[in-house]
Amino acid sequence: MTRYRIAEIPGDGVGPEVIEAAKIVLDAVGFKADYRHGDIGWEFWKTEGNALPERTLELLRNTDCALFGAITSKPKDEAEKELDPSLKGKGHVYFSPIVGMRQLFQLHTNMRPCRSYKGNPLNVKEGIDLVVFRENTEGLYAGVEWWPLPDEVREAFFKHHRKWAPFQEFPGADVAVSLRVISKRGADRILRSGFEHARKFKRTRLTLAEKPNVLRETSGLMTKVAREMAKDYPEVSMDEANVDAMAMWLVKDPDKYQVIVSSNLFGDILSDLGGGLVGGLGFASAANIGDDYAVFEPTHGSAPKYAGNGVVNPIAMIMASKLMLDHLGESEMGSCIEKAVADVILEGAVRTKDFGGTSSTMDMAKVVASKL
Repeated sequence: MTRYRIAEIPGDGVGPEVIEAAKIVLDAVGFKADYRHGDIGWEFWKTEGNALPERTLELLRNTDCALFGAITSKPKDEAEKELDPSLKGKGHVYFSPIVGMRQLFQLHTNMRPCRSYKGNPLNVKEGIDLVVFRENTEGLYAGVEWWPLPDEVREAFFKHHRKWAPFQEFPGADVAVSLRVISKRGADRILRSGFEHARKFKRTRLTLAEKPNVLRETSGLMTKVAREMAKDYPEVSMDEANVDAMAMWLVKDPDKYQVIVSSNLFGDILSDLGGGLVGGLGFASAANIGDDYAVFEPTHGSAPKYAGNGVVNPIAMIMASKLMLDHLGESEMGSCIEKAVADVILEGAVRTKDFGGTSSTMDMAKVVASKL
C-alpha cells in the first residue's frame, strides 16, 4: 500500500482539534501517511510578520498534498496593531495564508460539495446534492488593490475609462480600488473542472452563476467561455443565472441544482449558502486543487472562542479528508468514510452542540472511526 507524505498545517483556533479528529478517522480506514507539520496562521504573523513562512512553502513543495485546519484573519489595521513591536515599520503586510497558498501553488479549482445527509436536523431540505466550483485565484480576491490610490493610477483610469469621471475629483486618500480580474485561462480552468466533474459523476445539469448584465466584461468573458465549452459536453445541460437570483433559487429549490460554477467572490458566497442549506459550516468541506498540488480544508473559521474546549463539529474536516482520499486515488477509502459519517448522522446518538447534541469533537471522530 502506498504511504503518502501529507503536510499537516493545523493553523489557529480549533484547527488543531479538527485535524486531530480527521487523523483518527484516517487511521481507522487504513490510510498510511507520514504527516509533516507546517507552521501557518496568526501567531506567525504576530511573531514573524508572515502568516505563511517560507519553511511551510518548502514543506508543501515536498509533500503529496496538505490537510489544512483553520486560520484567523483580520483587517489590515488590526493586523498591524498585533504585530510584534520589533517588526513594526519594516514593510510587513498581512495577507491571508490560505489565499496565498491558492495563488502561489495555482490551486485554481475550489470544489465544495453540499449534501443533505438524512437525519441531520439542520437540513433546510432533503435531497440536496450539489457541488459548487469556485474559481480560486482571480476575481476580486486577486489582491490587485490600492489605498490610497496613486495619482498615476487615478490618471490612467480617467484617461482610459469614461466611467471613472465621477471619481476623478476625489484625492487618492479618499478612494480605495479593488480590481476584478478574470482571465480566459482562469475561466477555462474552472469551467473545465465543473464540466469534467459533471461528466465523471453523470450529473446532467451545470449552472453558471455570474452577473454579465452588469459586469459586462468580466462576467461576460466567463459566460462566453462557458457557452463555447458547453459544446464539448452534450450530455450536460448548461444554464445561466445571475448570481443574485441564484442565491434566491438555492434557498427555494436547492435540490434542483447539481453543479454550480462561479468566479471567486460569487462562488465563495454561494458555497457558504450551500453549506447553510445542509447543516452549516460544520458540515462544509472544500478541496483546493491545482495541476500539481492540492489542499483540503473545512470551510469554517478558526472559532477562537471555542478553541481548546473540544466542542466543535469535526465532520467538515473529516469530509475534507475524504476529498483528499478521492484526489489521491483512494476512492474506496473515501467512500467508506462518507458512509460512516452518513450512518452516524442518521443514527443521531452522537452529535456535537451545533446540531443539537452534547458530544465532544473527539467523541464524534471516534464514533465515525468505529463504523470503519
